[in-house]
Amino acid sequence: MMVDSYKPYISGITNYVEINKRHLELAGHDVFVFTFGDTELKDGEPRVIRSKGLPLADSGFYLSMRYSRTAKKVLQTMDVVHVHHPFLSGRLALRYCRPLQIPVIYTNHTRYDLYAQAYLPMMPDEVSTGLLQAYMPTFCKAVELVITPSAGMEKILRQLNVEVPIEVVPNGVDLKAFHSAAPLPRDQFGYNADDILLVYAGRLALEKNLPFLLESFKGISQAVPNIHLLLIGSGVQQFDDEIRSLVSEMNLDQRVRFTGRISYDQLPAYLAMCNIFVTASVTEVHPLSVIEAMGAGLPIMGIESVGVGDTVEDGVTGFLATHDLPAFTAKLTRLCLDLNLRRQMSDSARKASSVYAIEHTTRIMLKHYERLVAESRPRKSNWRTRLRGFVEQFNS
Repeated sequence: MMVDSYKPYISGITNYVEINKRHLELAGHDVFVFTFGDTELKDGEPRVIRSKGLPLADSGFYLSMRYSRTAKKVLQTMDVVHVHHPFLSGRLALRYCRPLQIPVIYTNHTRYDLYAQAYLPMMPDEVSTGLLQAYMPTFCKAVELVITPSAGMEKILRQLNVEVPIEVVPNGVDLKAFHSAAPLPRDQFGYNADDILLVYAGRLALEKNLPFLLESFKGISQAVPNIHLLLIGSGVQQFDDEIRSLVSEMNLDQRVRFTGRISYDQLPAYLAMCNIFVTASVTEVHPLSVIEAMGAGLPIMGIESVGVGDTVEDGVTGFLATHDLPAFTAKLTRLCLDLNLRRQMSDSARKASSVYAIEHTTRIMLKHYERLVAESRPRKSNWRTRLRGFVEQFNS
């Protein structure tokens, strides 16, 4: 697995890699993660190889155009390489692996077109789209397999002129803990049993459209006295501070609670304590947080868009609205006030989440890995195995 960033940075891609790594290892495979970061970090996870990079403020990302000599050598012993970012990691995968005919898979997890709009607002959409249309088709053509987690993202790649075959494989989630989660006691947070508790879980980031969500919540809170919003997660300090300031400016301090970053194994209990999962993001490709919430039995309130729209069935497992504040607020208000509807959607959401069980998606991915390895030129040699074993001594 090649990623531009990995733990301790938390994101949907980080969670995807960690969960899939663990389940592939349970199936008897050796899975390495190649990334950039603090080379001295020891978190107990084996086979994570970090190369030095230039830290980008407190974003959790490191910038580098190469791996260390050791990382490169170990990477070139792999049977198959799975890339999760197309630019830094993607170019390194092609540079280091293609000469040795190591098959490369690329999964497109991100709406890069919308990220450009969020983080580079001065750049005209035509320019950012043009750059992606110039880069993505060539990159995708250079790898052996392109995967998207949703049908909607496949359409976006086609709009970017990607013509190679694309496989749709949903992101997998370990649902056992979410299906069986016992809720945290509400009174330890100061909530009553009859309070309506909305929850957002994810990074507090610009592309997550949190000001829109807070505007909607403010409107509802004026009509529904027992409604509260729980924001789980954190982000870059500057944006984190801006969101907290916005909550104060809206006079929502008594209604909105920030938990900060929590450990992943605590998330099921937090979700089980709540009534509705809310998101206003339109940049998701296949949101793990939404699937996890469905697994915990929460109806979803989201915006009709790639990713969320592919995952939530409007009127069945939750509500989808247009990116229009009154429309979003009206549907969320109905969900808050209709207890029977919430119960129906809760049951439907829990059942629908089973499609994304990690056991199912891992089997699909393994078939792709095995096929590509079988089709590649045999590259078996004892020195590769010896090198892997040697490096594992220093990464365990």
